[in-house]
Amino acid sequence: MNVHFIAIGGAAMHNLAIALHNKGYLVTGSDDTIFDPSKSRLEAKGLLPESFGWFPEKITTNLDAIVLGMHAKSDNPELLKAQELGVKIYSYPEFLYEQCKHKTRVVIGGSHGKTTITSMILHVMHYHDIDVDYMVGAQLEGFDVMVKLTEDNDFMVLEGDEYLSSPIDRRPKFHLYQPNIALLTGIAWDHINVFPTLENYVEQFSIFIDSITKGGSITYNIEDATVKAVVENSENPIRKLPYDTPEYIIKDGETLLETSDGLMPIEVFGKHNLNNLSGAKWICQQMGVDEDDFYEAISTFKGASKRLEKIAESSKSVVYKDFAHSPSKVKATTMAVKEQYSQRKLLACLELHTYSSLNAEFLKEYQGALDAADVAVVFYSPHAVEIKKLDAVSHEQIAAAFKRDDLIIYTDPKDFKDYLFSQDMMDKALLLMSSGNYGGLDFEAVKGLI
Repeated sequence: MNVHFIAIGGAAMHNLAIALHNKGYLVTGSDDTIFDPSKSRLEAKGLLPESFGWFPEKITTNLDAIVLGMHAKSDNPELLKAQELGVKIYSYPEFLYEQCKHKTRVVIGGSHGKTTITSMILHVMHYHDIDVDYMVGAQLEGFDVMVKLTEDNDFMVLEGDEYLSSPIDRRPKFHLYQPNIALLTGIAWDHINVFPTLENYVEQFSIFIDSITKGGSITYNIEDATVKAVVENSENPIRKLPYDTPEYIIKDGETLLETSDGLMPIEVFGKHNLNNLSGAKWICQQMGVDEDDFYEAISTFKGASKRLEKIAESSKSVVYKDFAHSPSKVKATTMAVKEQYSQRKLLACLELHTYSSLNAEFLKEYQGALDAADVAVVFYSPHAVEIKKLDAVSHEQIAAAFKRDDLIIYTDPKDFKDYLFSQDMMDKALLLMSSGNYGGLDFEAVKGLI
């Protein structure tokens, strides 16, 4: 099969391109710019475009399919040529569905925890040498690629993102997978540039549940009131399997999970991660892994990349970075680190980087998100606000939104860095939360703080 990728350099797109190449497909692609790690990974497979840019002459009737990435625009020259020639155009999730429509599809959805739960499931399967196809949104230890496609595997495990499918397909990605087995972690308003109201956002999850194949199952976090209502109000004839946070204790900085065989030490920590673990267990059991085998495997799970990732530790200090940026994720992550290191002073730093977090109207959703921190710092770039064509956000608006009188706010990357590197880290836990990099912060240098 001959497949061309428009915007091949994206994190998801380049992984799908590599997966198809590994499957024996003829893969080509274009993009206006490609950065590492995508660039070097594509180059290693011989898939890096010779020149950056869009080349309509690459689009011919010899192509079996086009995969269109979100980075492309609706007036992309290659897309227009494909439409003119009548070449079949797929969004990323549409093409994934075509690759796995004859398999048992396991889809993990929710506003938060998707990557972690998908990673836990894949870790357990890998530990027990159970081969499955998958698509996950982070690089995992022991896995070469973030997308794997075969002809023979029975299961396909998919991280179900609620964001749009492509520039010409405005449906959320997870509406297209038609799962046999699904999980829903939690619902907290996000992506306000696409879903302008909470009601509109929640509706997408109702549609997701109704897309589950008849006779399938939804495993859902019963502790989330919105999830509970959405699932239990669905009339789709599927099995509804609730889960909640298991019992655990923290002793000497180690989290111990209560199991039928007694306390079991685990690498991950935080109530939200224990809740994720519970959901992953029920999915793995539906995939044929019993509880004892699940526990044996999960005890060695260290976490997904950029999700509560420990980057430095000494006997008196520890530094974590996390992808958290939405209010619910920020709150859960901050509470988790404070609970785990209750005897240490927690310095929590949050970068407001996404479209939603820099929206003046949405900012109020952050009230209380950093309350668990002993010292709370917010960094944002006025330039990023300009680039996103948003109204300017002031110090006063941010301070009012978080409702914390001692909140420290920085807008200049150098000032933030100077503050960070002036800190005495003795008996402290440092938490850096962002989907960006604080205007160019060197995380390797941060390790030198302790």
